[in-house]
Amino acid sequence: MEIPVSALATRLDDAVAAARGGEDVILTDGGLPIAKIGPVESASLLARLAEEGVIAVPADERAVPRLPQAEAAKDALSSLLGRLRR
Repeated sequence: MEIPVSALATRLDDAVAAARGGEDVILTDGGLPIAKIGPVESASLLARLAEEGVIAVPADERAVPRLPQAEAAKDALSSLLGRLRR
């Protein structure tokens, strides 16, 4: 879509609607293109990749398994800190 700059004030709603629909709007002055109004890429890279099916977004509430080694290390560290505080 092309809109002369002189008509932009009266056709701004049309220009915004076109940009919202994904179309580029070229502003002209004396028939020469001088500016472009277009859609904004607002989705983040991760959201776009998930939408395209390239990646899978993990569930918000997913149980994280505890490893026995991590529990043992946590207990050992707690025990050591307890002894150091005495």
